[in-house]
Amino acid sequence: MNPSSPPRSRQIPVIVLAGFLGSGKTTLLNHLLRHRAGNRIGVIVNDFGSIEIDAMTVSGQVGSTVSLGGGCLCCAVDVSGLDTYLETLTRPAARLDVIVIEASGLAEPQELVRMLLASDNPHIVYGGLVEVVDAAEFAATRERHPEIDRHLAVADLVVLNKTDRAGEAEQSRVREAVAATGSTAAVVPASYGRVDPELLFDPALRPDSEEKARQLSFEDLYLEERAAETGEEHGDHLHAAYESLDFTSDVPMSPRRLMAFLDSRPEGLYRIKGYVDFGAGDPDNAYALHAVGRFLRFAPQPWTRGGPRLTRLVLIGSGIDVPGLRKSLEGCRAADEPTPDTEQDAAHERSMWGVLRYVRGPGDDM
Repeated sequence: MNPSSPPRSRQIPVIVLAGFLGSGKTTLLNHLLRHRAGNRIGVIVNDFGSIEIDAMTVSGQVGSTVSLGGGCLCCAVDVSGLDTYLETLTRPAARLDVIVIEASGLAEPQELVRMLLASDNPHIVYGGLVEVVDAAEFAATRERHPEIDRHLAVADLVVLNKTDRAGEAEQSRVREAVAATGSTAAVVPASYGRVDPELLFDPALRPDSEEKARQLSFEDLYLEERAAETGEEHGDHLHAAYESLDFTSDVPMSPRRLMAFLDSRPEGLYRIKGYVDFGAGDPDNAYALHAVGRFLRFAPQPWTRGGPRLTRLVLIGSGIDVPGLRKSLEGCRAADEPTPDTEQDAAHERSMWGVLRYVRGPGDDM
């Protein structure tokens, strides 16, 4: 976020990465480890065998923790040890920025999401359920694993992998299957698991002294070598898979209008992050907003003394109508909003502030 944003207690996003055998889930995970956007990543898997980093394969046993280089860690756990390892990975000494749980072999992905949303760990925040799908073999996978429809229905982001091997008709069938579940998840095409990490987590912000002092990492060498071979800069081709919108307003937002917008988030809108100014409704606090898929969280935080009081939001998704979203957000401004003229209207307005102090998440329909 912008340095002038209000201070906040740091929470580490926890991303659940799911997908059936052969979908390319582990390939995507290795891609994220090589293109970390400067982040230190914690990885929780049920075995180390297929996690590769620094051009080497890491091996270990359940209950072990190993260093992957570049500050990244990997834990091999069974589902009963999940809370324990989340506690370990979120300790300040670990200095992690994001945690990825590979769902394979641990539990049904929706069960992992439930565990995360119910966790008492104050240092984590749900970062989304990412379902990786083999576009070329989707029909065969669905025949073997009909439960894939259930996974697609609860996914926050669907990575349509191996599109280099799938025609338009095959890709359309997957998109239709996602829509048929009632899901509004963003669907992002990919080959070899290559998705832009900024779709999943923010680039790390490090103190200048730390950046200057750090050693050249494997990630740096890998990206330099790839750029030399292909003549392209990292991520140039990845940004085309999604759209983003930066929204800033110096006019306070209406809680009633903004909540109506958030409750009817359009298809393909995957992440929303930023701070909201509700003006006279709560002049002492900015409201940190974090939304991923159907999960939504507001947290009031005192304004920085002397800093600007602005609403700053970033919206990220695939196939989203950026001009339409901007217009909708502009319509959420409190300017010209009528004053409640009945006690019932005033009571409804007061109830909005109670809503804004709670977390909303996927319900029991998962």
